[in-house]
Amino acid sequence: MLDPDRGLSLTIARVVQRLQGSSLHSQLERQARVSLHKPEIKLESLKEDIKDFLKTSGWEKKLQNAVYSELNVFPSPCHPAAPPEHIKEPLAYMRKAQGSWEKRILKSLNSMCTELNIPLAQKRPANEQKELLNKWNEMGTDEPDLSLFRPVYAPKDFLEVLMNLRNPNYENGEQPSFRNHLGLIQVPLKVKDIPELKEDFSELGLNIGQLGIDDSAQVPPEFFENEHVRVGQKVLAEQDSAAAQQYVRQGCPTALRADLWALILNISNQPEDILYYEQLKSNVIQHNLLVDSLIYKDVKLTASNDDYYFVFEDYLYQVLLCFSRDTSVLEHFTYSSATPPKSYIQGKLGMEEYAVFYPPNGVIPFHGFSMYVAPLCFLYHEPSKLYQIFREMYVRFFFRLHSISSHPSGIVSLCLLFETLLQTHLPQLFYHLREIGAQPLRISFKWMVRAFSGYLATDQLLLLWDRILGYNSLEILAVLAAAVFAFRAVNLMEVTSLAAAEAVLADLSTLKVMPLLQIFLFATVT
Repeated sequence: MLDPDRGLSLTIARVVQRLQGSSLHSQLERQARVSLHKPEIKLESLKEDIKDFLKTSGWEKKLQNAVYSELNVFPSPCHPAAPPEHIKEPLAYMRKAQGSWEKRILKSLNSMCTELNIPLAQKRPANEQKELLNKWNEMGTDEPDLSLFRPVYAPKDFLEVLMNLRNPNYENGEQPSFRNHLGLIQVPLKVKDIPELKEDFSELGLNIGQLGIDDSAQVPPEFFENEHVRVGQKVLAEQDSAAAQQYVRQGCPTALRADLWALILNISNQPEDILYYEQLKSNVIQHNLLVDSLIYKDVKLTASNDDYYFVFEDYLYQVLLCFSRDTSVLEHFTYSSATPPKSYIQGKLGMEEYAVFYPPNGVIPFHGFSMYVAPLCFLYHEPSKLYQIFREMYVRFFFRLHSISSHPSGIVSLCLLFETLLQTHLPQLFYHLREIGAQPLRISFKWMVRAFSGYLATDQLLLLWDRILGYNSLEILAVLAAAVFAFRAVNLMEVTSLAAAEAVLADLSTLKVMPLLQIFLFATVT
């Protein structure tokens, strides 16, 4: 075990090291130099006077938010003697499974490349560059022939991999536990029970005001909403990320949500951020990647056919094409179980000095990937800010939904949590569905992989994502999935096939998220 004091000093050293290379560090230095010319700065109390100046001018708060952001994103420090791969994923069999899964994805991508005789990347001709630049804001009107392209994988392919995960330290002859015997996920990870979830999500309690609840015996909704808006405005005025994160646990008022999320994610859309986005756009204009076609195909198959999101088609292309070129995304692989794929310059296969990450951000899009971006389009209409919010949401949360790891917010743990909650609190339903060949996870998996995007009505989805940001956790996805089954339990007990069960759960667009979560968590007998 790592000594707490040692852990704290390692954390401080890491945060300092990361911030020293940031634009905030140079801005703070510049402001400190500017303050030297102010009459209130005295030589005999120079250090304290500069500190006071940075505090009163708001720079101390910006520094606090940056530190808070670092602490939220990066994992707690490992023991200094632990190898680097333990930071990515402590369990060897999980790392091995993730590596095998990545090889399958690459094989699929390479075979498509060979079949279609299309290079992974090539420079666009000058006339094509000009044409793309001219139609940048109306790429949705373009209808390229994508019939030969196919998604590299879909959620159901990923589920099959997770179902075959096994811990080799458990002998095959050992008596399986009740959970392992019934569920699809058969790895022994620690997941929370209802009492632990109640404690973690205490702000969702029945006696606490919530946005997304139409009526409450404790507090009249209008009174709560008015007061909540007032507090939200105060939080925004203070510009405090930690306060904003605590605040959104009870939901965001629609008018304040965009600013509150940006504050929590520490996104300020400075001129250098806008310039960076323009550079990414320039990279898209200059070079054509094979993954561009996968992005086009995915948007056409998903968001373009969605009643809520089809209007944002152009935004989705802009954000996702820029995302694929963003090498800053590679940084998240230091704490992700995944490893960015490598490609080699033609004729230099296997020579590491000619290796490049492909795509440049290291993320190969899959079927439904564009749905991570689509809901954000309701909140942000400036492409550079929309892009930054999505990128931060991805490197904090969404990457965990399509990589194999033992992290509590990882998809394996979410699946296990979902199955455990159902088996513990709705055993008859779980056993019935299992007996008719309709394992609940086969239905709910796609909801969780997409963080329910495309399944819930947008206002309800945003209320759900409020809580993901507020609790800095994806566990609420598994809780909601179990709550949906609980809500439809009576109908599900009457079905006799997987198709019938899927039909009962085909439309979630009328569901109200917060009442479902509250009833499941706080009205369930434990």
